[in-house]
Amino acid sequence: MSLVLDPAAQDLLFREARTANTFTDEPVTDEQVKAIYDLVKYGPTAFNQTPLRVVLVRSAEARERLVTHMAEGNQAKTAAAPLVAILAADNDFHEELPTLLPHFPQAKDLFFSERPVRESAANLNAALQAAYFIVGVRAAGLAAGPMTGYDAAGIQKEFLDDDHTPLMVVNIGKPGDDAWFPRSPRLSFDEVVTTV
Repeated sequence: MSLVLDPAAQDLLFREARTANTFTDEPVTDEQVKAIYDLVKYGPTAFNQTPLRVVLVRSAEARERLVTHMAEGNQAKTAAAPLVAILAADNDFHEELPTLLPHFPQAKDLFFSERPVRESAANLNAALQAAYFIVGVRAAGLAAGPMTGYDAAGIQKEFLDDDHTPLMVVNIGKPGDDAWFPRSPRLSFDEVVTTV
C-alpha cells in the first residue's frame, strides 16, 4: 500500500531530512516562520491544547546570551545559524482552553486546576507541537537543528519565566556545507510494532 503523500514530499519531510549542523548565511524571514506556524498549528494535541511558545533569537546580543547557555558542542553552530528558536511549554496554557475548546470550556478547571497536572500536559503537548514545528521547517525547504544540550535553568531565567519550561533550541536555515552526519540506523517495523 502506498502513501497518499507524493514521494518527493515524503523524502523532503522524512527520508532525506536530517538534523543540520551547518547552515548558509541566507536569512530566515519572519514571513517564513509565520507560514511554518500557520501550517503546523493544526497538528493534533489533547484537548486542543496549544502550550508551545516560540522565542525567535534574532539580535546579536540575544544570540550571545543564548550561546553561553548551550553545551560546548552546540555553541558554534548556534552562534552561526541564520535563526535560532527556543521552543518552550507554557504551563498556564489552560487559560486559553475556553477559547480553544469552546464546546467544553469547563475542561480548564475540571482537568487542569493543579499545577503538576498542567506541567505534565504542557510538556507532552508542547513536545508534540515542537515535532510538528520541525516538520514544518522542513516543509518550508529549510533545515532544522534541534538540540537539548543546554543549561535549561539558565535559558529559562534569561529568556522565559517560571511559567515557561524550555523544551529545545532549534537552529534553522538553509543547510550549509557538510551539514549532515551520516544517517544513523532506525528500528524496523517488526522491531517496533506488535499486533494483539
